[in-house]
Order: sequence, then C-alpha cells, then structure tokens
Amino acid sequence: MTSTYELSHLDALEAESVHVFREVAATFERPVLLFSGGKDSVVLLHLAIKAFWPAPPPFGVSHVDTGHNFDEVLEFRDRTVEKLGVRLLVGRVQDDIDAGRVVEETGPRASRNRLQTATLLRVIRENAFDAVFGGARRDEEKARAKERVFSFRDEFGQWDPRNQRPELWNLYNGRHRKGEHIRVFPLSNWTELDVWSYIAAEEIELPSIYYAHRREVVQRDGMLLARTRHLTLLDGEHPYEATVRFRTVGDATCTGCVESTAATPAEVVAEIAATRITERGATRADDRISEAGMEDRKKEGYF
Repeated sequence: MTSTYELSHLDALEAESVHVFREVAATFERPVLLFSGGKDSVVLLHLAIKAFWPAPPPFGVSHVDTGHNFDEVLEFRDRTVEKLGVRLLVGRVQDDIDAGRVVEETGPRASRNRLQTATLLRVIRENAFDAVFGGARRDEEKARAKERVFSFRDEFGQWDPRNQRPELWNLYNGRHRKGEHIRVFPLSNWTELDVWSYIAAEEIELPSIYYAHRREVVQRDGMLLARTRHLTLLDGEHPYEATVRFRTVGDATCTGCVESTAATPAEVVAEIAATRITERGATRADDRISEAGMEDRKKEGYF
C-alpha cells in the first residue's frame, strides 16, 4: 500500500524557496545574500542553510549599513554570522558620503535611507556579484508586487517594470551580460503572516526588538518613532515610554514601531492575523514620499 504525504502551506513555500536557492547556485558564478539582521533576511539565511545542508551555503552575506541602524539588530547580525561561520561584507553609506559620491541630507527629518542605493550598487560592482538575494515579498508594497522572482537589472543596476521575464512552471531565466545582474527574491510568494508562522514553527531566533518591550517613542506623521541617538526631535515633540515592537527594521530615522503586547512568535502570529495594514504601510516613512515612492527608488537600483 502506497502512502501519500501532502505538503502543508509552509512546506510548499519552503520547498519553492529552497529550489530558488539551488537554481541560483547552479547557474550563477558570484551570488551574495543581503543580510541586515531583519526578520526576512534571517528567514532567508535560514532557508539558504537548509538548501545546502550539510555543506555551508556557497556564497557569503552582505549588509548595506546606513550608520543609523538599531543597536540590537547590529549585535544580532554580528553574533549570527559568527555563529554560522558565514562571510560578512559590510558596505557603509558613510564611506560614500566621505568620498563625495552621495550628499547627506540635513535637518531634523534627514534620513540616510535613500543613500543606500548608491552603496548597494557600489558593493555589487566592486565585488562583481551577478546574483543578489533579497528578502522582499510581493505583499509588502504594490511596486514589489510587480517583481518577478528573478528580477533583471541593467548595467546601471536599474529596474524596468516593463522589462520583466516570464516565469512559468518555476522556470527562471538568469541570462545576463557582463555588468548586469539579477536580484533574486526567494520569499516573493510569502506573506508577513507566512514569515511569522515559519519563524514560530522553526523556532528561529530574531532580534529582541521584534517583540514587545518598553521604549521611549515620539509621535510623528502618524507613526511611533523610537527615540535613538539618530533621531532629532522636532519642536513640540515630547518623548514618552510605551510598550511596542517593530514589524519591520530599517534605518532608525524612518522606521516606526507599533504598540503591542506580543512577546512570543505565537502572539505575533495572532496579532498579524487580525491586522489589515502591511508592515511597510504602517511603519516605514520612506514609503510615504509619494504614491510611487518605492517604484521610483527601485528604478534607481533600490531593492
């Protein structure tokens, strides 16, 4: 008697992501995985390790460091790469500022978030990376919903939403000329709820700021921003303490948190299941620049 095994939803997503990792390893010469210590990149690295176990992943990891990151996330990043023994390459926005390649914004609302693009493209160019794994998902934002799993970028690192290749039956076209590269998104078909359900099921460790904790915050533009050494207070802003957690992590000057008592993965899963606002829509000021803010930045070379 032949027994059958039906994949669960998470099993199917995991299998699809593992297939993408192995496809890239088989067809590209110099891939790299972007690893910031944020939840999506943590899940991405976890999947990469599964894809090639017991051998280590055949590529290193890289982080574009704005210099305005949360201390807890940087500590987690460094501790994780040391524990796993993977190579970490850090591209620093400060280096591009010092070299005059980008100009830093000034004023109390200044952010280095948009400056990441130049640093990312420099890191890709200097290291001749031909495939770059990222943790972007289609449910995050409408511009990202247009992405393919293999996202072609020209010799300037730019993305053309009208120049996307078909991906039928999980067949991917990675052909590119010298100087061009492919951004690869193994989590494309995952949702925020899928990511957290997987974190809970796999017992994946995350930076502590993803769970409820007490922190000084300020209200700004409909968001709660953490008071850090990188945040300049505006006139009339009064910091206060609240119990919050972060749904997404980025530059501390434009990444908000939400009031929450969810202190475990299971509690976060229950919380997300009840929400109807995406994490970027609720907590990322950089996505509120304009109606097409994310798409404009992606065309310039942003993830």
